[in-house]
Amino acid sequence: MALLHKLWNRARAAVAPVPDISAPLWLQTLQRHPFLAALPLHDQSKLRALAALFLHSKQFHGVHGLVVTDAMAIDIAAQACLPLLHLDGAARKALAWYDDFVTIVLHPAEAVARRQTVDHAGVVHEYDEVLLGEAMDRGPVMLSWRHVANAAENTARGHNVVIHEFVHKMDMKSGEPNGCPPLPAGFMGARTGRAAHAAWWAAWEPAYADFREAVIKAERFGAEPPWLDAYGATSPSEFFAVACEAYFVNRARFAQEFSGLVPVLDAFFFRA
Repeated sequence: MALLHKLWNRARAAVAPVPDISAPLWLQTLQRHPFLAALPLHDQSKLRALAALFLHSKQFHGVHGLVVTDAMAIDIAAQACLPLLHLDGAARKALAWYDDFVTIVLHPAEAVARRQTVDHAGVVHEYDEVLLGEAMDRGPVMLSWRHVANAAENTARGHNVVIHEFVHKMDMKSGEPNGCPPLPAGFMGARTGRAAHAAWWAAWEPAYADFREAVIKAERFGAEPPWLDAYGATSPSEFFAVACEAYFVNRARFAQEFSGLVPVLDAFFFRA
């Protein structure tokens, strides 16, 4: 009987009408996030519908006393859906990029995670890592609400923790995150999957190498730090996520810094 009830609930959810996002709450979201307000009106309308579908399929869980309001959930949904806005045609198909999880966990501020590594000698080292967000493979997404809410400052700096974690989810669709999400057929005119990946890495590998060098010069020798978040220098997957943050929230500045990556990201994110 319990199994039948669960199957009935799933079937009802699949055909039930998706509640709309109220106009006042949607306008508040646009006002808080200038990169969303700058979208053309037809894109804002499409994003609103996509965010409503997203909210219909996800659950928000506040921890340490944080109460998640409708406005907070809509804020996150709109930003999470921005990378999907021009992907794969139908909204439900686009949202399949995020179909490996249901729960979004919100912390009031940074979270501290206990980590463990093993060095070459087999010695185990434990340490604490401060997190603004985390995307777990086939698991939930964790976010710091303080950093989600700090819209104006983060946009100017090209930062966006929501987009960062959700493009990690896209990267994970091809397996272990490596900085290259699954590429569509014919990506950048490629005839084969191998050629598509070659085109991707031809742009990303030199950009990552140059960025790492710039970060090292800043940290070790006092050179001017790069505009893009230095955390992107820790791995190709983090460079991809950090680059996507900046690409979506401050495209003009990102194009100045990484002109070679713009056409590659356009080819990936702008397709029907």
